[in-house]
Amino acid sequence: MSIDPAVYARLREIADQLPQVPGIGKIEIAGGEIVMMMSPVKRHELAVIRIAQQLNAQLPQTHPGYIAHGGADLEDAGMGKLRNPDLMVFPLTALDDEQPALLPHEVLLVVEIVSKSNPENDYHNKVRDYAAMGIPLYLLVDPRKGTGIVHDEPGYTSRKEFAFGDTVTVGPWTLDTKVLRTYA
Repeated sequence: MSIDPAVYARLREIADQLPQVPGIGKIEIAGGEIVMMMSPVKRHELAVIRIAQQLNAQLPQTHPGYIAHGGADLEDAGMGKLRNPDLMVFPLTALDDEQPALLPHEVLLVVEIVSKSNPENDYHNKVRDYAAMGIPLYLLVDPRKGTGIVHDEPGYTSRKEFAFGDTVTVGPWTLDTKVLRTYA
């Protein structure tokens, strides 16, 4: 589902002008609204780092020139979506241009670590959005439950569930989830 391009452009302009507010970690646009996300907790960030380390160790063999990195925005202006995944796999060269955000065709994998405050967003809205954007792989990690889901195939028609402690295949990569921790 997309929104009027002029409405999205105005929302994007507003989002870009919002001041940095303590405790607000990310700003996204979805469903025709600006969404302000709370800053993640330490275990959330630890999961991001540990997954990124494993992916970055494998990327030189599977996709030379690609990185696993968090913090960048992902934008599909045609759909009216601005997301800020916890982690993405994309070419390092994508960061060396004037575009304010990565484009969906540049991204091989998005990773979201489920937050305590809004898990429905990661389980429903982002599954829908990332599939519609054509992102090939979506890894959902839920430290609340110690579980996760690998979404793949076009439109995420395939779902592989796992528990922390499992070795998981995500596309061409293998992740050891023993290093992940549940929220206290």
